[in-house]
Amino acid sequence: MPTTWVPLPTDTVYGVDNLPYGVFSTDTEPDRPRIGVAIGGHVLDAGAAAHAVGAPVDVLDAPSLTRLLAAGRETWTAVRAALTTWLTDPGLRASVEPHLIPRQDVVMRLPFEVADYVDFYASEHHATNLGKIFRPGSEPLTPNWKHLPIGYHGRAGTVVVSHTPVVRPSGQRKAPTDDVPSFGPSRRLDIEAEVGFVVGTGSALGTPVALGDFADHVFGVCLLNDWSARDVQAWEYVPLGPFLGKSFATSVSPWIVPLDALAGARVAPPARDVAPLPYLDDRDAEPWGLDLSLEVRLNGHLISRPPFASMYWTAAQQLAHLTANGASLRTGDLFASGTVSGPAVGERGALIEITWNGENPLKLPDGSTRTYLEDGDEVTITATAPGPDGTRIGFGEVSGRILPAR
Repeated sequence: MPTTWVPLPTDTVYGVDNLPYGVFSTDTEPDRPRIGVAIGGHVLDAGAAAHAVGAPVDVLDAPSLTRLLAAGRETWTAVRAALTTWLTDPGLRASVEPHLIPRQDVVMRLPFEVADYVDFYASEHHATNLGKIFRPGSEPLTPNWKHLPIGYHGRAGTVVVSHTPVVRPSGQRKAPTDDVPSFGPSRRLDIEAEVGFVVGTGSALGTPVALGDFADHVFGVCLLNDWSARDVQAWEYVPLGPFLGKSFATSVSPWIVPLDALAGARVAPPARDVAPLPYLDDRDAEPWGLDLSLEVRLNGHLISRPPFASMYWTAAQQLAHLTANGASLRTGDLFASGTVSGPAVGERGALIEITWNGENPLKLPDGSTRTYLEDGDEVTITATAPGPDGTRIGFGEVSGRILPAR
């Protein structure tokens, strides 16, 4: 990877080998969102830079990433190569440098128009823990779990960018000791530390997307928090699955890391003891497991380090299953991994696991404890991945603060 002329902090996770995309505005122009690319402590106004160097990259001169997403793999590769040239060629420095804005001076926006949202349940450790909590004495995994990536269809309209406040949801809930349900604010508000995948090019209705076509359709990767009202979810989910317990808010990070930046993070998924059906069989395919290291903080205190490399089902398998019935993809579709949890206690990605459904309250440095989230709590999820030559690729953060129910 060539060396950039942009001054970089020695420990930056936004080097020229990353170049994640986002959408930003500034205090001086709050109503003019535009595409930005993170580099060191700056954001490059990508559209302005394209004009400055005379490049015909119109997909960058836009108020969202949607046009770039729709352009397809060939354009994604060409745009990334162009950005790399602009930020490494000393002869272009005078033209490009005026369009670098300090990162603290920008306001990040939702980076693309979310067309559809699907969430999966791909961590064997998370699924096993929940099975033990809710079905003690029984087999923790359901019979179908190792045969297909289980998922649910979420609500695209409530996907929000990081730092958007999350209002405590209300709904029906019924404790095991209650005779009848009641309605009110959720008492068991939880997080789910996840990784999201952003679809660029769509597919034809009736035509499944094969495992090997994953990179032709998926543009990049973000972080995601699938906020969950566990009490509402527990009462409503039989027989059709999550609904109001999930649909009130899903937070995403503002930066989308392109797949091309993650070549060094690709790993084989964990060994599987059940052979997948042919359309999910990736044993002889290029692996799409990803070695991402997540960190979850509650009110600034580190509470978990979930390892994404432990996920049983890969994103390529999830996409293949999502379209196996002929369901079409659209530009801006978002699908998420499900809660990322590892085998150790300190690697669990949801409070329901960390506190074992409230039986083992989490102790915070200020002396307080948590079983589930309280009003005013702020949750922040970050992640990095290995890059070339010992560097790290950063994903930014997805953060949200809980506001009281309305």
